[in-house]
Amino acid sequence: MKIKFTKMQAFGNDYVYISTLDQKLENLNELAKFVSDHHFGIGSDGMVLICPSEVADFRMRIFNPDGTEAEMCGNAIRSVGKYVYDHHLTTKEDLTIETLGGIQQLHLFIENGIAVNIRADIGMPRMDATIVPVNTDLPEFFNQPVHILDRDFLITALSWGNPHIATFVDHVDDFDVHCYGDALEHHTSLFPNKTNVTFVEFVDKDNLKIREWERGTGETIGCGTGCCTAAVTAIRLGLCNRKITVMQIGGPLIVEWDEQTGHVFMTGPSHTVFESEIDPDYRRL
Repeated sequence: MKIKFTKMQAFGNDYVYISTLDQKLENLNELAKFVSDHHFGIGSDGMVLICPSEVADFRMRIFNPDGTEAEMCGNAIRSVGKYVYDHHLTTKEDLTIETLGGIQQLHLFIENGIAVNIRADIGMPRMDATIVPVNTDLPEFFNQPVHILDRDFLITALSWGNPHIATFVDHVDDFDVHCYGDALEHHTSLFPNKTNVTFVEFVDKDNLKIREWERGTGETIGCGTGCCTAAVTAIRLGLCNRKITVMQIGGPLIVEWDEQTGHVFMTGPSHTVFESEIDPDYRRL
């Protein structure tokens, strides 16, 4: 039996999704590398497995292109909701998804039997430096001055299970994301486990613009959690309203920080790129 997969995209994040509800997979790290090395995985951010869960409707496991397992990704979570609904694995419009970063809440917007938009509650951002993998004695890593290469940055570290930092720059379009993103990611004196880096441009109180450097991958055209990191940082600095639009290369994402609960919601569509199969003897190909 061949391994069926679906390639899905949510504002730039482009993952290969595989359901394990009716099949058992082995050598997951090798499979993830195979997915990212072949034609259907070029430009992919990795592989997502949809698994059974004892504590939620479904469990999500996510693997980077190098085969290592990751904690979570906001855009990947939203596409999981579309996958399970569109493939008739559930009829629920409100779902819970188990990730290494915690239980995530989804609400699906349905038109003609298809999930056309997804709102994800990725919970409360954690800033405690004992939780976010940063090497500092500070109780919080907020607007911390850091000198990288020839520049000074004020960076804020957040986590929902996967570490992100945000820093403001004047203009993201002409900013050298590769140079400074790579340097920040590998600044192991600050981030022992490496980090995702969100470069943020303030547009106005309702709009931000970002470019995202993803650890282990390089610049990506979309990142849901990076959008949320930018929004939370801007709101805490008093720059933006609590519901804003974050523009990234892959398109805009609506981000809202609930003042009462502290949770962050993001809303945006996801779509299927194509579906196919992987030969189970892929390691011999």
